[in-house]
Amino acid sequence: MFNIGPWELALILVVALIVVGPGKLPDVAKAIGKGINEFKKVTTGYKRELQDAMDTVQEPVKQLIDEPVPEKKEENNPSQTDPVKTEKKTDQLLATADNFEADILGNKQEDTNDGTSSIPSQDK
Repeated sequence: MFNIGPWELALILVVALIVVGPGKLPDVAKAIGKGINEFKKVTTGYKRELQDAMDTVQEPVKQLIDEPVPEKKEENNPSQTDPVKTEKKTDQLLATADNFEADILGNKQEDTNDGTSSIPSQDK
């Protein structure tokens, strides 16, 4: 991952030992380990939220896509398609998209309203 060989690692450890000192080195290493572990937990949580949101949208879309297509009677005659069925499918797809958007935006608005947003702010 970092392409660090054993000699480079040994040099880093010796410098860390000199800078921090032998008494504080275990505490510093423990704090770094906890920080890395917390970072992994946060990124895993975000990945899970994103995957859940995608699954929520994908299921209804897959169902709409997997519905059997009626056989065409005449290929060159567009008047043979049933506009009511087409409109129903379009309405279903739009309703699914609206529900997804409301869920996502609603959750973000609720989070910002109570001050406990799960999305980190980018304040500088």
